[in-house]
Amino acid sequence: MSDCCKGNCSSADRPAADESASASAQWSSRFRVARMDCPAEERLIRLALQQSPGVCGLSVDLQQRELQIRHDGPLEPIAARLAALNLDSTFLDTRAAEASIEASAKQTAGEARVLKWLLAINALMFVVEFGAGLAARSAGLIGDSLDMFADAAVYGLALYAVGRSLQLQLRAARVAGVLQMLLALGVLLEVVRRAVYGSDPVSLAMMLVALLALCANLTCLALLARHRGGGAHMRASWIFSANDVLINVGVIVAGALVAWTGSHYPDLIIGSLIGLLVLYGARRILALRS
Repeated sequence: MSDCCKGNCSSADRPAADESASASAQWSSRFRVARMDCPAEERLIRLALQQSPGVCGLSVDLQQRELQIRHDGPLEPIAARLAALNLDSTFLDTRAAEASIEASAKQTAGEARVLKWLLAINALMFVVEFGAGLAARSAGLIGDSLDMFADAAVYGLALYAVGRSLQLQLRAARVAGVLQMLLALGVLLEVVRRAVYGSDPVSLAMMLVALLALCANLTCLALLARHRGGGAHMRASWIFSANDVLINVGVIVAGALVAWTGSHYPDLIIGSLIGLLVLYGARRILALRS
């Protein structure tokens, strides 16, 4: 690591940072983060590091598990915050940052429009699936609607955070986490209740509504297709929607098994799995610290 990154260089050795919010960074440091393998870890890193003094921007490559930090101050405080997340981070190198920020600025408007569509689709499907899940007495559909809510919360948070402080962003994340946790616990309790007292899920309704949700998530993937190689959040959004497709297929299969076996257990199993998945995501959000 260079002396400048250790905070030992003078202002003469390092150009002064631009005071504007979009200022170009003077340094670019790379880390390998071995345990950063899903959007939850990326979001955790962003909320933890974007508040650090001197951080100008972050770039995340989930596939390569690499984090690039653009900064104009010493690296040690930033690296300490990253290490405190216990994601097995390893420093790779530091070099002078390139000044150009045109590419990311050029894509912002288009990505914001896509995020608004994703928010609208997921919010609508949450309402539709939750209502249909209650009517069809299906824990699987209720759980799938909960996953839609979780995604809508993520997209809404991303839009809400634009132009706002990291403190407000963190508060919004925790509100979303509390709502997700309450809904997840409600679904799991409902699964237990139905396991004890019995239930009679409507298999045809399960399959038809899950098929509608599948079409909605395929639409999300189509909207994301041109942005999937862009910013880290857009790549993460692609992963969200791709995972949702698998969940939708799971609910359809569970509905078919309910029809075939006459048992309510396939519905309870898929509802439990989705509830646990969202509960885990809520726990990660609530564990965030400023």
